[in-house]
Amino acid sequence: MPQGFTLNMNDIAGIREKLLSFPETTEETPFGPEVLVYKVAGKMFATLSPDELPVRMNLKCDPDRALDLRDEHETIIPGYHMNKKHWNTLVLDGSLPHNFILELIEHSFQLVLAGHTRKTQAQIQEKLK
Repeated sequence: MPQGFTLNMNDIAGIREKLLSFPETTEETPFGPEVLVYKVAGKMFATLSPDELPVRMNLKCDPDRALDLRDEHETIIPGYHMNKKHWNTLVLDGSLPHNFILELIEHSFQLVLAGHTRKTQAQIQEKLK
């Protein structure tokens, strides 16, 4: 991958679209306009820094899988400003396949959803069908 290569704006728009495609998901800026925070029913499952070059995204991850992903991909690192056991930062320099990024977003969403009450989980899962 050429140094300085980043995802194009269409890729970033697609990632934002995926993040917002889940039911009960909001996009907020509690840390300032440079960090977009995505929450499902009030609980954070992703952050995106679209103005950084390369773009960075934090995603929640199963702790064992988080370690494996960091070993397998040099652009997946411990979560920046997050609990490093449960969060990874993806450096979106174009080296991670788009579908893989979308799968990791889904994984993060499902992990956070699992932390909600059974009632909230059932309501949101029904909307996913």
